[in-house]
Amino acid sequence: MKQWLAVLFFALFLTACSDRAGDLYETAQFEELQRNIPNAVRIYREIAEKYPKSPQAEKARARLAELESEPQ
Repeated sequence: MKQWLAVLFFALFLTACSDRAGDLYETAQFEELQRNIPNAVRIYREIAEKYPKSPQAEKARARLAELESEPQ
């Protein structure tokens, strides 16, 4: 029983960690809506650096390229 609980806890822990990139991506999008572009850029960079293989990292890199090409 204890082994089963340990496996379940570990699985839940991994699930929570894997969604961090998604949470950050949503935050970056919200920052853009609020016109806080510097903070959105910082968050997109964080996603690309910390979670490079996540689906959100690809989106974050694309969004960074768009934001950095826009005139200030």
